[in-house]
Amino acid sequence: MKASLLKCSLFLALLLASGAEVRAQQAPPGAIVTYVPAETKTYIGSPSLAILPDGSYVASHDFFGPQSSEFVQAVTRVFRSRDKGKSWEQVSTVNGAFWSSLFVHKDTLYLLGPDRHHGTVLIRRSTDAGATWTQPLTRDNGLLLAGMYHCAPMPVLVHNGRIWRAMETAHGPVLDWGKRYGAMMMSAPVDADLLKAASWTVSNSILYDSTWLDGHFTGWLEGNAVAAPDGSIVNILRVDDRSSLDEKAAVVRVSANGKQATFDAANDFIPFPGGSKKFVIRFDEKSGRYWTLSNIIPQQFRDQFPKRNPATFRNTLALMSSADLRNWQTHEIILQHPDVLHHGFQYVDWQFEGNDIIVLSRTAFGEGAGKAHNNHDANYLTFHRIKKFRKLERLNL
Repeated sequence: MKASLLKCSLFLALLLASGAEVRAQQAPPGAIVTYVPAETKTYIGSPSLAILPDGSYVASHDFFGPQSSEFVQAVTRVFRSRDKGKSWEQVSTVNGAFWSSLFVHKDTLYLLGPDRHHGTVLIRRSTDAGATWTQPLTRDNGLLLAGMYHCAPMPVLVHNGRIWRAMETAHGPVLDWGKRYGAMMMSAPVDADLLKAASWTVSNSILYDSTWLDGHFTGWLEGNAVAAPDGSIVNILRVDDRSSLDEKAAVVRVSANGKQATFDAANDFIPFPGGSKKFVIRFDEKSGRYWTLSNIIPQQFRDQFPKRNPATFRNTLALMSSADLRNWQTHEIILQHPDVLHHGFQYVDWQFEGNDIIVLSRTAFGEGAGKAHNNHDANYLTFHRIKKFRKLERLNL
């Protein structure tokens, strides 16, 4: 297997503490954007990454966990790098932002997501590279959807004169994780004032159905807005099915005006390695392929934990691509640790930059003699670069 420049020896992890207060004697691969000790019971979530018009990077994350304020008024921190990700500085703290996406539209930076765990959907605008943000108080200045909603930092897509962002309602039919999430799509004209709720169209929500996947379907979430090969808009979602380690995704179709979402359960669940965890899909015009980074489950870990919930394997991050959104090939294992239980490179957000892909990871990793709380509850936010990604060979796994 051709080695990626990112597949570092995890036993010789470099201490790249870019301005972060790091007590650990060892650190994960990549540049450390920030670190929070596992003992605080406040964990790093929701990485989001954008490239500003001047070429600098902006990154964000929120806090979750028993000592966080995620269920009341979540806290998101914003960081900036002016040296291509080698070092980072915090530029702002945003109160009332959770699971939120950074994105640049018409040279302006935005942050979109709920105000808390299952909260109201807000959008903010920054004209100074994330240092200050508008305050969303009404439907005219950033309050988009009142109620209970769910998402992750998912892609914001511009296509056919509209801007698209997948979301999930969290209103039912049962208020249990997974079962409460309904797939939906938000969209607005590209020239609209994105801070005005009236600019946005919201599709119908497709709710949980216990009969899907022969009764093994337990939820879908964290959808991607993607332009399909035929030019239509689809929402590709993570699928929770604990009956097998062979993972899946779901493809929901969205009408051109953004009002109607439809799903064919007989045909639109697709094989997708890593599909039971959050993944981001983007299209690369130069290669003519769709790309993603996902937490696949290699055979050695299947053999080690044959009955484990597939969503709990997060120690292997792989680069995959597809020509048609339905058939996916693995190119390279980018990051991996032999420990399944306490190490994770997960919830990654990423962007194309020339011949490279830049990556922001919610990383659970050892702290010197200690360890992360588990592979889910991350203690690091790390930055990585995949060089010349189009030249990486496809693997037979």
